[in-house]
Amino acid sequence: MGRTRKSEIIEAAAQRADAESPAGADAASGGARLSDIAYERILEGLFERKLPAGAFVSQNELVQLLGIPVAPLRDALRVLEAEGVLTIHPRSGIQFVKPGFELTRATYQFRSIIERAAIRVFAETADEETIGTLEQRHLALVTAIEKQGLGAAHVAEVEALETSLHHAVVTSLGNPLVESSYRRMHNYLKLLRLERKLTAPVVLRTLKEHLAILEACRARDPDAAEAAVQAHFAAALQRNLGMY
Repeated sequence: MGRTRKSEIIEAAAQRADAESPAGADAASGGARLSDIAYERILEGLFERKLPAGAFVSQNELVQLLGIPVAPLRDALRVLEAEGVLTIHPRSGIQFVKPGFELTRATYQFRSIIERAAIRVFAETADEETIGTLEQRHLALVTAIEKQGLGAAHVAEVEALETSLHHAVVTSLGNPLVESSYRRMHNYLKLLRLERKLTAPVVLRTLKEHLAILEACRARDPDAAEAAVQAHFAAALQRNLGMY
């Protein structure tokens, strides 16, 4: 017997996902699985607001919205459910997490546990060039925002510096288990930030907290570096909760 119509549809959708995805070429050569592409597509849908935080959608709606076939979609949904990004309700639909107090508190508690240990290692072992480059980029951005106000390019650089600094700190531990867990936590952090309002004073405060961390690292003072990280997360938690 020939292939069923359903098989043809699924195969066509899989080919469409490959062709549209930046990882399509890798997938064709076995470099990426469709379930991995589906995982990234779902997160992109959240971060690009195609899927509002807290949304309740059907599996078919996700297939249509994200252009991914059913089988890898299901695999990706199971992974994301295990990571706490969504809940699968059998015969009902998929509900995405809506950031609130508990998720915000848990995310920053996790960050604090990991990075207070990591910053001590970073302060003692990071090379001068890494610390100096991060400091220079922060100082340049502070100067630009103070002179020009906060623009779209500045916001993009803030995000890049946030990732660069905290990634450098976490990877200084040299622990792949920590790095893997931290990458998953970063998804929560991006969800929390979707609703935040960025202004020049808020961004400048964040950048100056980063500079305090880097200054302590340049002085090779792990106690001061840990205290600066703790102060930064306490302030960031309050900002994410809308307290100031």
